[in-house]
Amino acid sequence: MTLSPFLRRLGLWGITALVMVVLPLLLRQGFALSMLSQMGIAVIFALSYNMLLGQTGMLSFGHAVYYGLGAYFSAHALNAIGAGKLGIPVTLLPLVGGVAGLSFGIVFGYVTTKRSGTPFAMISLGIAEMVAACALMFPGFFGGEGGIATNRQVGSAWLGITYGPQIQVYYLIAGWCLLSMIAMFALTHTPLGRMANAVRDNAERVRFVGYNPTRIRFMMLCLSTFFAGVAGGLGAINYELVTAENVGTVVSGNVLVMAFIGGVGHFFGPIIGAVLVSFLQSALSSYTQAWLLYFGLFFMVMVLFAPGGMASLIMIHAPVVRAKRMGTLALPYLVSGLLALVMLAGLVGLVEMIYFLETGAEVGKPLKLFGLALMPSTTGPWVGAMAVMLGGAAAFAWSLRLVRDAWARVHAYLQVQEGL
Repeated sequence: MTLSPFLRRLGLWGITALVMVVLPLLLRQGFALSMLSQMGIAVIFALSYNMLLGQTGMLSFGHAVYYGLGAYFSAHALNAIGAGKLGIPVTLLPLVGGVAGLSFGIVFGYVTTKRSGTPFAMISLGIAEMVAACALMFPGFFGGEGGIATNRQVGSAWLGITYGPQIQVYYLIAGWCLLSMIAMFALTHTPLGRMANAVRDNAERVRFVGYNPTRIRFMMLCLSTFFAGVAGGLGAINYELVTAENVGTVVSGNVLVMAFIGGVGHFFGPIIGAVLVSFLQSALSSYTQAWLLYFGLFFMVMVLFAPGGMASLIMIHAPVVRAKRMGTLALPYLVSGLLALVMLAGLVGLVEMIYFLETGAEVGKPLKLFGLALMPSTTGPWVGAMAVMLGGAAAFAWSLRLVRDAWARVHAYLQVQEGL
């Protein structure tokens, strides 16, 4: 019996909610809870950005403006709640960020959406720089370089929920994340969402059938800024500090990387990108000083070899899974993946030894890497790391032929099945 699309989606959202509930019960460490909270915020932010880039074709370099302003207004609202001047519960505080993001989206969007393509990207960058400058010019609101500090344990507790423990904050973020994902997914199936896709593909044809592409871009930008503000409000609750960096171009670039790595052509792409990038940033920064280099290399590889993002890599395997032919690809993938890890191990060894020497490590002190104690001041580790990297690269290049041959057999099988 085939389930209807509605039941399939309902089941998928149910599984998503179940995963969000169970994850903190399995990962009880403080670091894991903080990382999961960061992922939830990043998912909302990345999906809001994908409403512009993936659904409407608007490349923005200033989306952090709405995230950051939403965070600032939420921080001030938290302080007002603590002072007894505002009577809303902390649970609804992300709405303050969302309304703030929407308000500035209406003002700035009226200007930016007058143009499309590269002019829109440049105007959005100019507005981002303007807001970042204002963050230092008006310390009364933005708090100067120190930012605005706040306390999320304000107001009266509801059912014992004070948002002091991180797990309570996580479930707040998870709840808003689920609601935001459902709302943004529903938007893709509305007439506005469909017309936004049409504007992305061919704005002139949209104009010929009687719609105004500028108005559609403006409406999509306003809606995206609301969800960006919600993410900013959750960020203010989670970190209890909002600084000028929240409205800076680094945050805008970060959300662009999330959406691109995940894949802007699919709704679930930015979700994958947000989770993956948040994990890499949290995990790599804890273990190595060279994490930005690794992150940049990963982004470059994705741009060169998988421009459609992780989602596109998943979707090209959908016909293979339906045809039950993944077994043909499993062994070549395993061999190629292991050899890629060997090549990567050699590269990591070289990079870590360079950083170890450049950071002024003590003479004679060993570098502990992969369970080994290496002496970068000697020649042996350098020769070994270079040999591992080059040997792994050569073997990996050879293994790609196995992958190509396996894919050729799979394509031949699929073509035969289609002909029947």
